[in-house]
Amino acid sequence: MFKDFKKYAIIYYLWIIIFVVLPILLIFIQSFLDMNHHFNLINYKTFFSSTYLKMTFNSIIYALLITLICLMLAFPTAYLILKTKYKKILLILLILPSWINLLLKTYAFMGLLATKGFLNNILVLLNLNPVQFLFTIKGFLIVSIYIFIPFMILPIYNSIEQIPENLIKAAQDLGANKWQIIKKIIIPLSKNGINAGIQVVFIPSLSIFMITRLIAGNQIITLGTAIEEHFLVTGNWGMGAAIGSILIISLFLSIFIVQYPRKKFLRKKNVDIPSVGGANV
Repeated sequence: MFKDFKKYAIIYYLWIIIFVVLPILLIFIQSFLDMNHHFNLINYKTFFSSTYLKMTFNSIIYALLITLICLMLAFPTAYLILKTKYKKILLILLILPSWINLLLKTYAFMGLLATKGFLNNILVLLNLNPVQFLFTIKGFLIVSIYIFIPFMILPIYNSIEQIPENLIKAAQDLGANKWQIIKKIIIPLSKNGINAGIQVVFIPSLSIFMITRLIAGNQIITLGTAIEEHFLVTGNWGMGAAIGSILIISLFLSIFIVQYPRKKFLRKKNVDIPSVGGANV
């Protein structure tokens, strides 16, 4: 049995090395090459110029906005889904859209949000003026939130689901109302799922480019748009790789910042570190 485990473990490690480690390593190497394939730091020096720093600031602001709105919508949604008797059906309906290709969903939204699209036709039927959704920030936010919100709901749902029912009943017996239970029990014990959801939504939000192209009409330029531009238009792969490398480093830093203090505290208390909501506490 142990030999079989080792055999399959080798296949797993090979998969990780070939399809995760090596591509990341190639990106890091490419980030130090200029357009003449000379090894230098010009790409990183360019990134820390005013243009790219402003782009980075804008990307962070939009990513924070998307993450915050997703969190505000996802927490009550996850809680309500858990309390309904149709939670399995609702979870399936939540997951199903993620099986559809992102490009197809983006094109579908172009039809929905167009000046004479489905949404504006409803507004006209209600004797309201049509609204310009396409090529605007509000259209970009609507589509981005729709794309990312399932990835915020699921880890929060898993965290809330794993809260012992006895704690809630004990709080009720002690006279706690629903708001007190949510504030003192549900939210603190679901922080791990919230943290996981924030990580899953925030980092991809920094690098989205398809939605900025098709929905925002380049009204919004993010780091993802810059990466696409360098790889597919300007041919400056080194600069695109440098931006990608910084995003990868940001991903690992965010994971470390969120996870390390909690783990350190639990180790000092000699407490086992369980897994809740799709990520370690």
